[in-house]
Amino acid sequence: MDKKKEVDDMEPGPALSRSLDRVGFIKTEQSNSPEGTLKSRPAHECGREERRIRKWRKMIGAGGSDWKHYVRRNPHVVKRRIRKGIPDCLRGLVWQLISGSRDLLLMNPGVYETLVIYETSTSELEIIRDISRTFPSHIFFQQRHGTGQRSLYNVLKAYSVYDRDVGYVQGMGFIAGLLLLYMSEEDAFWLIVALLKGAVHAPMEGLYQSMKVVFQVGLALLRFCHDDLVKLPFEELLHSLRNFPDEATDPDTLLPLALSFKVMNCL
Repeated sequence: MDKKKEVDDMEPGPALSRSLDRVGFIKTEQSNSPEGTLKSRPAHECGREERRIRKWRKMIGAGGSDWKHYVRRNPHVVKRRIRKGIPDCLRGLVWQLISGSRDLLLMNPGVYETLVIYETSTSELEIIRDISRTFPSHIFFQQRHGTGQRSLYNVLKAYSVYDRDVGYVQGMGFIAGLLLLYMSEEDAFWLIVALLKGAVHAPMEGLYQSMKVVFQVGLALLRFCHDDLVKLPFEELLHSLRNFPDEATDPDTLLPLALSFKVMNCL
Protein backbone atom coordinates (compact mmCIF):
# COMPACT_ATOMS: atom_id res chain seq x y z
CA MET A 1 0.00 0.00 0.00
CA ASP A 2 2.80 2.43 0.92
CA LYS A 3 4.64 1.64 -2.30
CA LYS A 4 1.52 2.23 -4.35
CA LYS A 5 0.88 5.54 -2.58
CA GLU A 6 4.47 6.63 -3.14
CA VAL A 7 4.24 5.87 -6.86
CA ASP A 8 0.79 7.41 -7.12
CA ASP A 9 1.99 10.67 -5.58
CA MET A 10 4.57 11.24 -8.30
CA GLU A 11 3.55 14.36 -10.15
CA PRO A 12 5.30 16.90 -12.37
CA GLY A 13 5.98 20.24 -10.76
CA PRO A 14 3.74 23.26 -11.38
CA ALA A 15 4.01 24.88 -14.77
CA LEU A 16 6.00 28.09 -14.90
CA SER A 17 3.47 29.56 -17.27
CA ARG A 18 -0.10 28.82 -18.26
CA SER A 19 0.30 29.93 -21.85
CA LEU A 20 -0.51 27.08 -24.24
CA ASP A 21 0.49 26.18 -27.74
CA ARG A 22 -2.18 25.32 -30.28
CA VAL A 23 -2.52 21.68 -29.18
CA GLY A 24 -2.57 22.24 -25.42
CA PHE A 25 1.05 21.86 -24.31
CA ILE A 26 2.09 24.33 -21.63
CA LYS A 27 4.82 26.72 -22.70
CA THR A 28 7.37 27.91 -20.15
CA GLU A 29 8.05 31.24 -21.84
CA GLN A 30 5.60 34.10 -21.99
CA SER A 31 4.59 35.33 -25.41
CA ASN A 32 5.35 38.95 -26.22
CA SER A 33 2.44 39.04 -28.62
CA PRO A 34 -0.70 40.76 -27.30
CA GLU A 35 -2.74 37.99 -28.93
CA GLY A 36 -0.95 35.31 -26.87
CA THR A 37 0.16 31.98 -28.25
CA LEU A 38 -2.90 31.23 -30.37
CA LYS A 39 -2.36 33.44 -33.39
CA SER A 40 -4.93 33.58 -36.13
CA ARG A 41 -3.99 32.13 -39.48
CA PRO A 42 -4.18 34.06 -42.75
CA ALA A 43 -7.64 34.16 -44.30
CA HIS A 44 -6.59 32.13 -47.35
CA GLU A 45 -5.31 29.31 -45.13
CA CYS A 46 -8.54 29.26 -43.12
CA GLY A 47 -10.53 29.11 -46.34
CA ARG A 48 -8.45 26.22 -47.65
CA GLU A 49 -8.89 24.32 -44.39
CA GLU A 50 -12.65 24.84 -44.48
CA ARG A 51 -12.79 23.43 -48.02
CA ARG A 52 -10.80 20.39 -46.89
CA ILE A 53 -13.18 19.83 -43.99
CA ARG A 54 -16.20 20.00 -46.31
CA LYS A 55 -14.62 17.42 -48.64
CA TRP A 56 -13.93 15.09 -45.72
CA ARG A 57 -17.42 15.48 -44.26
CA LYS A 58 -18.93 14.62 -47.63
CA MET A 59 -16.60 11.63 -47.92
CA ILE A 60 -17.37 10.10 -44.50
CA GLY A 61 -21.05 11.07 -44.20
CA ALA A 62 -22.96 11.69 -40.99
CA GLY A 63 -21.21 9.81 -38.19
CA GLY A 64 -19.20 7.84 -40.75
CA SER A 65 -22.25 6.39 -42.52
CA ASP A 66 -20.81 6.80 -46.04
CA TRP A 67 -17.20 5.85 -45.27
CA LYS A 68 -17.09 2.20 -46.36
CA HIS A 69 -18.99 2.91 -49.56
CA TYR A 70 -16.67 5.78 -50.47
CA VAL A 71 -13.53 3.77 -49.72
CA ARG A 72 -14.69 0.95 -51.99
CA ARG A 73 -15.46 3.33 -54.85
CA ASN A 74 -12.56 5.80 -54.48
CA PRO A 75 -9.63 4.16 -52.64
CA HIS A 76 -7.02 6.31 -54.40
CA VAL A 77 -8.82 9.53 -53.43
CA VAL A 78 -8.96 8.39 -49.80
CA LYS A 79 -5.24 7.54 -49.78
CA ARG A 80 -4.31 10.89 -51.32
CA ARG A 81 -6.38 12.87 -48.85
CA ILE A 82 -5.02 10.95 -45.87
CA ARG A 83 -1.47 11.68 -46.96
CA LYS A 84 -2.30 15.37 -47.29
CA GLY A 85 -3.55 15.30 -43.70
CA ILE A 86 -6.82 14.63 -41.93
CA PRO A 87 -8.46 17.84 -40.62
CA ASP A 88 -7.87 18.10 -36.89
CA CYS A 89 -11.57 18.35 -36.03
CA LEU A 90 -12.29 15.02 -37.77
CA ARG A 91 -9.25 12.97 -36.78
CA GLY A 92 -10.89 11.10 -33.91
CA LEU A 93 -13.74 9.83 -36.08
CA VAL A 94 -11.61 9.14 -39.15
CA TRP A 95 -9.01 7.18 -37.15
CA GLN A 96 -11.80 4.97 -35.83
CA LEU A 97 -13.21 4.43 -39.32
CA ILE A 98 -9.83 3.68 -40.91
CA SER A 99 -8.82 1.21 -38.20
CA GLY A 100 -12.17 -0.55 -37.88
CA SER A 101 -12.33 0.21 -34.16
CA ARG A 102 -15.85 1.65 -34.49
CA ASP A 103 -17.11 -1.78 -35.56
CA LEU A 104 -15.28 -3.47 -32.66
CA LEU A 105 -16.96 -1.11 -30.21
CA LEU A 106 -20.42 -1.81 -31.63
CA MET A 107 -19.84 -5.57 -31.55
CA ASN A 108 -18.66 -5.56 -27.92
CA PRO A 109 -21.12 -3.51 -25.84
CA GLY A 110 -20.24 -3.28 -22.16
CA VAL A 111 -16.85 -5.01 -22.51
CA TYR A 112 -14.76 -1.92 -21.80
CA GLU A 113 -16.78 -1.05 -18.69
CA THR A 114 -16.35 -4.59 -17.37
CA LEU A 115 -12.58 -4.50 -17.90
CA VAL A 116 -12.24 -1.18 -16.08
CA ILE A 117 -14.54 -1.82 -13.15
CA TYR A 118 -14.47 -5.55 -12.43
CA GLU A 119 -11.10 -6.86 -13.63
CA THR A 120 -7.69 -6.67 -11.93
CA SER A 121 -4.46 -5.94 -13.79
CA THR A 122 -1.06 -7.33 -12.82
CA SER A 123 0.47 -4.18 -14.39
CA GLU A 124 -1.38 -1.74 -12.15
CA LEU A 125 1.68 -0.38 -10.33
CA GLU A 126 3.65 0.02 -13.55
CA ILE A 127 0.78 1.90 -15.17
CA ILE A 128 0.35 4.20 -12.15
CA ARG A 129 4.09 4.89 -12.11
CA ASP A 130 4.09 5.98 -15.74
CA ILE A 131 0.90 8.06 -15.72
CA SER A 132 2.59 11.26 -14.59
CA ARG A 133 5.39 10.72 -17.13
CA THR A 134 2.97 10.72 -20.06
CA PHE A 135 2.75 14.14 -21.70
CA PRO A 136 3.56 15.90 -18.39
CA SER A 137 3.50 19.31 -20.06
CA HIS A 138 0.05 18.88 -21.59
CA ILE A 139 -2.77 20.65 -19.78
CA PHE A 140 -5.09 17.62 -20.02
CA PHE A 141 -2.69 15.33 -18.12
CA GLN A 142 -1.24 17.82 -15.61
CA GLN A 143 -3.60 17.35 -12.66
CA ARG A 144 -2.98 14.35 -10.42
CA HIS A 145 -6.13 12.21 -10.36
CA GLY A 146 -7.66 14.65 -12.84
CA THR A 147 -9.83 13.64 -15.77
CA GLY A 148 -6.90 13.11 -18.12
CA GLN A 149 -4.87 10.91 -15.80
CA ARG A 150 -7.92 8.87 -14.76
CA SER A 151 -8.89 8.26 -18.37
CA LEU A 152 -5.33 7.31 -19.29
CA TYR A 153 -5.13 4.84 -16.40
CA ASN A 154 -8.48 3.27 -17.31
CA VAL A 155 -7.54 2.73 -20.96
CA LEU A 156 -4.12 1.24 -20.16
CA LYS A 157 -5.48 -0.96 -17.40
CA ALA A 158 -8.32 -2.21 -19.60
CA TYR A 159 -5.95 -3.15 -22.41
CA SER A 160 -3.51 -4.90 -20.08
CA VAL A 161 -6.41 -7.12 -18.96
CA TYR A 162 -7.94 -7.57 -22.41
CA ASP A 163 -4.65 -8.67 -24.01
CA ARG A 164 -2.70 -10.47 -21.30
CA ASP A 165 -0.05 -11.66 -23.77
CA VAL A 166 1.03 -8.06 -24.43
CA GLY A 167 -0.26 -6.59 -21.18
CA TYR A 168 1.16 -3.15 -20.51
CA VAL A 169 4.32 -1.97 -22.27
CA GLN A 170 6.13 1.21 -21.29
CA GLY A 171 5.48 3.85 -23.91
CA MET A 172 1.98 2.60 -24.66
CA GLY A 173 0.67 5.53 -22.63
CA PHE A 174 1.80 8.01 -25.27
CA ILE A 175 -0.37 6.29 -27.87
CA ALA A 176 -3.34 6.14 -25.50
CA GLY A 177 -2.76 9.74 -24.42
CA LEU A 178 -2.78 11.00 -27.99
CA LEU A 179 -6.00 9.15 -28.74
CA LEU A 180 -7.67 10.56 -25.62
CA LEU A 181 -7.14 14.07 -26.96
CA TYR A 182 -9.47 13.17 -29.84
CA MET A 183 -11.98 10.68 -28.46
CA SER A 184 -13.57 9.09 -25.40
CA GLU A 185 -11.97 6.43 -23.20
CA GLU A 186 -13.95 3.59 -24.74
CA ASP A 187 -13.22 4.76 -28.29
CA ALA A 188 -9.50 5.06 -27.49
CA PHE A 189 -9.43 1.56 -26.00
CA TRP A 190 -11.00 -0.09 -29.04
CA LEU A 191 -8.72 1.84 -31.38
CA ILE A 192 -5.67 0.43 -29.55
CA VAL A 193 -7.22 -3.03 -29.84
CA ALA A 194 -7.78 -2.51 -33.57
CA LEU A 195 -4.17 -1.41 -34.04
CA LEU A 196 -2.47 -4.12 -32.00
CA LYS A 197 -4.78 -7.07 -32.60
CA GLY A 198 -5.97 -6.21 -36.10
CA ALA A 199 -9.42 -5.31 -37.38
CA VAL A 200 -9.41 -3.85 -40.90
CA HIS A 201 -5.62 -3.97 -41.22
CA ALA A 202 -2.97 -6.45 -40.17
CA PRO A 203 -2.20 -6.52 -36.43
CA MET A 204 0.67 -4.39 -35.16
CA GLU A 205 1.56 -6.48 -32.11
CA GLY A 206 5.21 -6.19 -33.08
CA LEU A 207 5.02 -2.40 -32.81
CA TYR A 208 7.42 -2.31 -29.86
CA GLN A 209 9.81 -4.92 -31.21
CA SER A 210 10.25 -4.00 -34.88
CA MET A 211 12.12 -0.95 -36.16
CA LYS A 212 11.79 -1.89 -39.83
CA VAL A 213 9.66 1.10 -40.84
CA VAL A 214 11.92 3.50 -38.94
CA PHE A 215 14.93 2.21 -40.86
CA GLN A 216 13.07 2.48 -44.16
CA VAL A 217 12.12 6.10 -43.54
CA GLY A 218 15.67 6.93 -42.42
CA LEU A 219 17.14 5.39 -45.55
CA ALA A 220 14.65 7.29 -47.70
CA LEU A 221 15.65 10.61 -46.11
CA LEU A 222 19.33 9.86 -46.62
CA ARG A 223 18.75 8.83 -50.23
CA PHE A 224 16.69 11.93 -50.99
CA CYS A 225 19.28 14.30 -49.50
CA HIS A 226 22.34 12.30 -50.56
CA ASP A 227 23.79 14.84 -53.02
CA ASP A 228 23.64 17.67 -50.49
CA LEU A 229 24.84 15.65 -47.50
CA VAL A 230 28.02 14.34 -49.11
CA LYS A 231 29.14 17.91 -49.85
CA LEU A 232 28.97 19.02 -46.22
CA PRO A 233 31.95 19.20 -43.86
CA PHE A 234 31.68 16.80 -40.95
CA GLU A 235 30.94 19.50 -38.35
CA GLU A 236 27.81 20.57 -40.27
CA LEU A 237 26.54 17.07 -40.99
CA LEU A 238 24.85 16.44 -37.62
CA HIS A 239 22.89 19.69 -37.81
CA SER A 240 21.67 18.81 -41.31
CA LEU A 241 20.54 15.35 -40.20
CA ARG A 242 18.35 17.03 -37.58
CA ASN A 243 16.87 19.52 -40.03
CA PHE A 244 15.77 17.86 -43.25
CA PRO A 245 14.16 20.20 -45.81
CA ASP A 246 10.37 20.24 -46.17
CA GLU A 247 10.46 18.66 -49.61
CA ALA A 248 12.31 15.66 -48.17
CA THR A 249 9.58 15.01 -45.60
CA ASP A 250 6.65 15.42 -47.98
CA PRO A 251 4.64 12.16 -47.54
CA ASP A 252 3.91 11.79 -51.27
CA THR A 253 7.66 11.77 -51.92
CA LEU A 254 9.01 10.11 -48.79
CA LEU A 255 6.68 7.13 -48.29
CA PRO A 256 6.99 5.55 -51.77
CA LEU A 257 10.77 5.89 -51.54
CA ALA A 258 10.83 4.40 -48.01
CA LEU A 259 8.71 1.43 -49.05
CA SER A 260 11.06 0.72 -51.94
CA PHE A 261 13.80 -0.34 -49.50
CA LYS A 262 13.91 -3.97 -48.42
CA VAL A 263 14.93 -4.13 -44.77
CA MET A 264 15.37 -7.46 -42.98
CA ASN A 265 14.16 -7.76 -39.39
CA CYS A 266 17.26 -8.44 -37.30
CA LEU A 267 15.93 -7.83 -33.78
